[in-house]
Amino acid sequence: MQIKPVLLSLTCLAGPVLAQDQAQSQPLSAIDWLAVQRNAPPVVVLPDQNPVAQSAAVPDVDVQPLDAPGLGGVGLLSSAVTGLPPSLWQGSSEADLIAALERLQTRRPAIPALTQLLHILMLAEADPPASAKGDALLRARATLLYQHGLVPQAEALMEQMGTMTPALFDLAFDLALLTGSDEALCGVLNDTPSLSTDLPTRIWCATRSGDFPHAMTIYQTGVALNQMSTLDAELLLRFLDPEYSETVAPLQPPVRPTPLQFRLFEAIGEALPTTPLPLPFAVVELSGDSGWRAQLQAAERLARVGAIDGNQLLGVYTAQDPAASGGIWDRVEALQRFEAALAKVEPDAISTTLEQVWPQMRAAGLLVSFANLFAPQLQGLALSDRAQTIARTAGLLTDAYEDVARDLTNSPDAGLRFLAALAQGQTPASIPVDMPHAAALAAAWDGAPQAPSGLAGLPTQNRLGEALLTVLQSFESGAAGNDADLTDALRALRAFGLEDTARRAALQLAILDKEGARR
Repeated sequence: MQIKPVLLSLTCLAGPVLAQDQAQSQPLSAIDWLAVQRNAPPVVVLPDQNPVAQSAAVPDVDVQPLDAPGLGGVGLLSSAVTGLPPSLWQGSSEADLIAALERLQTRRPAIPALTQLLHILMLAEADPPASAKGDALLRARATLLYQHGLVPQAEALMEQMGTMTPALFDLAFDLALLTGSDEALCGVLNDTPSLSTDLPTRIWCATRSGDFPHAMTIYQTGVALNQMSTLDAELLLRFLDPEYSETVAPLQPPVRPTPLQFRLFEAIGEALPTTPLPLPFAVVELSGDSGWRAQLQAAERLARVGAIDGNQLLGVYTAQDPAASGGIWDRVEALQRFEAALAKVEPDAISTTLEQVWPQMRAAGLLVSFANLFAPQLQGLALSDRAQTIARTAGLLTDAYEDVARDLTNSPDAGLRFLAALAQGQTPASIPVDMPHAAALAAAWDGAPQAPSGLAGLPTQNRLGEALLTVLQSFESGAAGNDADLTDALRALRAFGLEDTARRAALQLAILDKEGARR
């Protein structure tokens, strides 16, 4: 099996990629719906039986292509885009898949290449497990994206659902609150109150439609019946009664607010900082409404986990001139000076500023983002020895790693020679003693790729997705020090047709660990 690498930015998936996918990658077996006007047939009543229809009206018809995925298999990326088979999850147990995804919600893959693979799996269009019922797998996929900070992508995934259930609504509403698109969902809830029994949600949505009397009625009923938490009741009272809010002391902020509580604090003029909050809340700061520092901190948090791409990060870094020094301001100044030198193509200035900005990016855990932004422009420049080593190392962290590696095959630096061999899918001639995991990485390219016995047969059983989730966990164990698991994970990726992912994963782990930049 050969699986194509996905060369796209996940941060664009919520809109343009979906449109492009639908326009260019429609399944060959998809059948366009033809609306045909027909006269309704007469109702036939069989003797001694009840009528089979109550009217002669043409009934509503639900329409979808014959090969469309089921409820749990909707996605933003078709097989034509990802190279992953539609049977990705089909042979697996839904409960096992959900358990694996729940483990990965808080324990993210060790390096960006595998984080990207995980996110692609979550966004892939594929058939759900054969025994699956309901929307549990879809919710688990969207929840993982949400917990990883890919809030717009999770929201776009949820929008592919034609039918909204209460469980889906709760998650969709949390996502919408963070992206500021909750008004539309509130309209749906106001029309269909059965979608949510959560009183704070119903109160919020009543106010979004301008029905404050109804919102107050729900509030008073909820308080009387003790159906809201103390915090929710106090927040909503201050929200519904601004005069009361002005007479009381500020509330103690909760450690882990819900998205609705977060918005209520904002609405009563006590906005919460997002830095100490879980990662999804960082998305709110990208608008810049809370100030540039908050936007910078949020962009760095999201870039570290692959939730935004390097161009978005660069846009935030270069939005203004730093007005202070220390911490994040030194990093911003170093990057701006480096970018200015690079724009002027001044090798001496580039060398100096590159040597300054590289450790700043390393300290922030952003070497891969930095490399993807600037490494291609650094190749071939006449830089200082130290800057040249940085440029080559950065090049190995990009998609052009193989081109960079060809020039390093005979490098006097043993570490670069080792990395160059991995980048070209070759067994390294020697193992550098100062590089973590070097022997385990080299062993993965020693001989033909073969997955461990417990995983080798899973793709033929329509369980490739399950196998890849297991590989992610094995790689995590290997990165933590279990070299045998690391070798097995890389061999499995190669055996499953993910050679490019295996090479990028090996290079990133080796470089980031040597640089002390892995988080």
